[in-house]
Amino acid sequence: MNIVLLGAPGAGKGTQASKISEKYNLLHISTGDIFRANIKGGTEIGKLAKSFIDAGKLVPDEVTCDIVKDRLTWDDAKSGYMLDGFPRNLYQAQELDKFAKIDLCLNIEVDESLLMDRICGRRVCQCGESYHVSRLNGKTTCAKCGKELYRRADDNPQTVKSRLDTYNTQTAPLVDYYKAQGKLKTVDGGKGSIDDIFAEICKILNK
Repeated sequence: MNIVLLGAPGAGKGTQASKISEKYNLLHISTGDIFRANIKGGTEIGKLAKSFIDAGKLVPDEVTCDIVKDRLTWDDAKSGYMLDGFPRNLYQAQELDKFAKIDLCLNIEVDESLLMDRICGRRVCQCGESYHVSRLNGKTTCAKCGKELYRRADDNPQTVKSRLDTYNTQTAPLVDYYKAQGKLKTVDGGKGSIDDIFAEICKILNK
């Protein structure tokens, strides 16, 4: 099965992607990971992507599509995969349909006010643990390693609102795109625990 995973920043996409990948032994392909691997490996397309990133520009759709197209030819992608972070807009979705067969678009939907609260209230640790201020009870250190927690520079209301606006403008239209193809399934990512939401996802995938 080949899946496109959609969800606004803060929707819990990364958390659910890890759980899906583990339970269904499905390759999780993150666009960010592909970029980093190509840049680190010094590939031609990696050098091209790096030139845009270093200049503070977005990597053009054509380059992004070429990188994903190449990644899907690897042997580990032949038995199914889950795309996370791609496609980001209609052009990329239309290009994806030219070189891949997508079986399902899984959309994790969360109310925008909840997304703002989740991200702006997030506190992280260098070890990778993440917390929400509402559950810290005034504590400022990581329960796992004891180091000081901090808020990421871009986890502020202005930046988060800008990221959500970009998502709503560019990526949200993909919901209608995959709905028209009969491939869209949506779960409510704002109700219940992480495990509750994953249980709803499993109901969809098990069909």
